[in-house]
Amino acid sequence: MAKKVMSKEELLANREQLVADYKAEHQRNRKKPILTKKERKVLDIGRDRGYAQAKYIRINAFKVNAVIDTIRGKSLDEALAILMYTPNAASPVLTKLLKSAEANAVNNNNLSRDDLYVAECYANQGPTLKRIRARARGSATRIFKRTCHITVVLREKA
Repeated sequence: MAKKVMSKEELLANREQLVADYKAEHQRNRKKPILTKKERKVLDIGRDRGYAQAKYIRINAFKVNAVIDTIRGKSLDEALAILMYTPNAASPVLTKLLKSAEANAVNNNNLSRDDLYVAECYANQGPTLKRIRARARGSATRIFKRTCHITVVLREKA
């Protein structure tokens, strides 16, 4: 079944009902309604955060999550300071991602930089590159070069 595409006038007329449906509590097995970009813009949903995503990063998600756990829930300045002094391959990538999310929050959504904190931060597994290395007696072994997708969401402290 195709979703009905509503015009801007219909969206504005049904604004209260649509926003209430979107913000209502949902059961685990029932997903939130998926909104299009146009619907999010007209209903002004998603303007309370700075969001950035990096895809196909050539680091294992398990290793990235070890660093992510140290910055989740921290203020923006504290998270950047932690990453600056963390000797890990994921640190420069996460620093760049945090700065991108900060720029999105400040420039696009007019949020205050001083009140931002790391609300959500996670790394999901991406596609795995499969390679072969020669071994003894003419055999071969598989090498898995893993990738990940990293997502950072900054919100303002209330």
